[in-house]
Amino acid sequence: MTPESVLAVGESALMVTIFLAAPLLLSALAIGLFIGVLQAATQIQEMTLSFIPKLMVLVVALMIAGPWMLGLITDFTIQLFESIPDLIGGG
Repeated sequence: MTPESVLAVGESALMVTIFLAAPLLLSALAIGLFIGVLQAATQIQEMTLSFIPKLMVLVVALMIAGPWMLGLITDFTIQLFESIPDLIGGG
């Protein structure tokens, strides 16, 4: 296993991680920003006002992006398993 192959596997793993995290993080960021503006405008500083909508949006985002995320991680895992002979130098 060469250093280049280790770096290539690490790079692709990081890209998959970014793609998996992006839908949930971006949706939480968007609703958090909206709730923050709403709280600043109304001067209501209740913690659950921020937590509950974020939780609901994350559930919806996971329902929408979940199949794509599962396909992405499955494809990456299959590709990684199939490349094991090449990585260890046996194929």
